[in-house]
Amino acid sequence: MSTEPLVSVVCLCYNHERFVTEAIQSVLNQTYQNIQLLVVDDCSRDNSVKVIQSLVNENPSIKFLSLSKNQGNCRAFNLAFAEVRGEYLVDFAADDVMLPDRIEKQVRCLQSADESVGVVFTNADYINTEGKFIRNHTHHLVTKKLIDRVPQGWVFRDVLKRYFICSPTMMIKKKVMDALNGYDENLAYEDFDFWVRASRNYKFVYQEDTLTRVRLHVKSMSSSWYERGDKQLHSTYLICCKAVLLCRDTDDKNALVQRVRYEFKQSVFSGNSSEAKLFARLEKELAGHNAAFFFYRLMSKLPLPWPWIRRQYYRWRYS
Repeated sequence: MSTEPLVSVVCLCYNHERFVTEAIQSVLNQTYQNIQLLVVDDCSRDNSVKVIQSLVNENPSIKFLSLSKNQGNCRAFNLAFAEVRGEYLVDFAADDVMLPDRIEKQVRCLQSADESVGVVFTNADYINTEGKFIRNHTHHLVTKKLIDRVPQGWVFRDVLKRYFICSPTMMIKKKVMDALNGYDENLAYEDFDFWVRASRNYKFVYQEDTLTRVRLHVKSMSSSWYERGDKQLHSTYLICCKAVLLCRDTDDKNALVQRVRYEFKQSVFSGNSSEAKLFARLEKELAGHNAAFFFYRLMSKLPLPWPWIRRQYYRWRYS
């Protein structure tokens, strides 16, 4: 029996028949051997189940959960989490690819870290549907001046203020997820809520290694950010409301205000008026309205195609 810590990998699949074989094989081909692999198909409408079942037949150690009703990412993960036995945990999408030494390097990092560390995350390369390189995660954020460094340690304020963690790269101590009771199933997505809640009590460590290839395509959840009626945007509002109760001092609250004001602006110019009103109300409760609030509200009343303008600007500025 291996004396190495068991690592549980929960691989979530939804309509990923084109990519799921490569994803699962990348876990099976890890240099680290003590792995529990759980694959969950969230009621795919393509042939994902047949593809996965074929792989399970060849690799009986894989635990396969085929859901008869679509549950969404948070609920599907939690169903698999009930089966997790590992000391460490990876939430892995069935359209991404692990490099062979990813798990080994992350286990070594967590083993050498102090007890206050709960999460390690790394750099990543983004790829297209054909597996061709698009960009590097950290290099892109630094080049576009979205960050000047990757925060680590006690990152509660950092995760409130800005995006910098590529969530598919995380390895998490199971005790962290246990303390959070898994993901919040009332939300449309999981990572921002996880970062906020976990970073309150645990440190995050960054490894510069590029250990995962993250696939971008039109069916990715990230492709629907800030579209009209975006359910993820409403979840962001709910997470910000939770964060209010987690703030311990003025600096924490100021970090949250920065996020709320950003999301208000995005809501206004993406045409999500209901969320704009919610974020405006939360901003007023936290800090009162600043001059930017009144400027954005005034601009939004001009008869211009703001969602289209916003999309074009962000493609030019951040692509």
